[in-house]
Amino acid sequence: MTYQECVDCIMDTSDKSINFNHKGICNYCIEAKEKIPLYKFSEEEEKSNLLILKDNVIKRKKKNIKYDSILGLSGGVDSSYVAYLAYKIGLNPLCVHFDNGWNSEIAVKNIKKIINITKFDLTTYVIDWPEFRDLQRSFFKAGVIDIEMLTDHAIFAALFKIRKEHKLDTVLSGTNYVTEHGLPFSWIWPKMDYTNIKSIHKKFGTLPIKSYPKMSNLKWLIMKNFNLGGIFEEPLNLVNYSKKEAMKTLKDFFDWEYYGGKHYESVFTKFYQAYVLIEKFKVDKRRSHLSCLIRNEEISRDEAKNELNNSAYDISDLIRDKKFVLKKLGFSENEFEKIMSDDPVPHDEFKTDQIYIKPMSFLYKTIFKRTNY
Repeated sequence: MTYQECVDCIMDTSDKSINFNHKGICNYCIEAKEKIPLYKFSEEEEKSNLLILKDNVIKRKKKNIKYDSILGLSGGVDSSYVAYLAYKIGLNPLCVHFDNGWNSEIAVKNIKKIINITKFDLTTYVIDWPEFRDLQRSFFKAGVIDIEMLTDHAIFAALFKIRKEHKLDTVLSGTNYVTEHGLPFSWIWPKMDYTNIKSIHKKFGTLPIKSYPKMSNLKWLIMKNFNLGGIFEEPLNLVNYSKKEAMKTLKDFFDWEYYGGKHYESVFTKFYQAYVLIEKFKVDKRRSHLSCLIRNEEISRDEAKNELNNSAYDISDLIRDKKFVLKKLGFSENEFEKIMSDDPVPHDEFKTDQIYIKPMSFLYKTIFKRTNY
């Protein structure tokens, strides 16, 4: 494939499935031009959207249950701003933090600041570290691209478990279109594919999976489409969400601190996105993240290109973090370099449930008119 970069954003042919129109505009920009206006509101519309959200959440609240919703709180921009909005409109969510052993100090401080001001209750789900470590080692050894699938899967499964225990019907999600659309499918793998996780671990793992939070893709699909696992509300899609403005608000209101990159509130995520993805898989997620901000008119294309031209990792930070990650995961320098130099392996080289999930997703969309899958 001849190299090409979008003339409007900075997505390029490092995404193998990208396509361009005759003007050189990529498919993500073309889609966003149609969809982003749906997430732009007047001040009055914003107020109305949030009031309707509050009314809907309160109506679902069960009697004699303390909380009206559940909110996953990582200390990152999106979840922190959802907590801010929930506080401003008078909701009382149970905040859940997922501790997979890789929290940065900044993320922990941000969470404490938010809880101190909002007075929301916080519960922390601490994953079994030896078991999770073994799973992460398995994914590295397998050579697959989406190592973060392990954390994302466990977060969703744990959140659903806690939601059910507390009999809560509403999940407040930080998902939003304007800063998250357009991530290439070739750079990730379906997060709820436990069949894939189990297959990879069976070949490369050494410990049995006992306590790792899990959920089948089929169960996830059914629960999401028929609201059997709680109703997902997305407050950030109800306001004029801007990452830049959100961070300013969070700084002013909570003394919240930025951690340097999308999802870099996790030490592992920073190392994975800023080093492993770039060096082994030739994927720089900053292209997608910055392109979203261009389309949302938060930065210019030139500003995005300048940021992309900067190294994803400060060299001293990389040396420090690499040493820390390898020691924590139990890899020697030579063993890790061998893993990094080996060719990437597709996820579907291992067992996967996608062979029946994709047709079922199509069924929900076409027959049951469900799109929330």
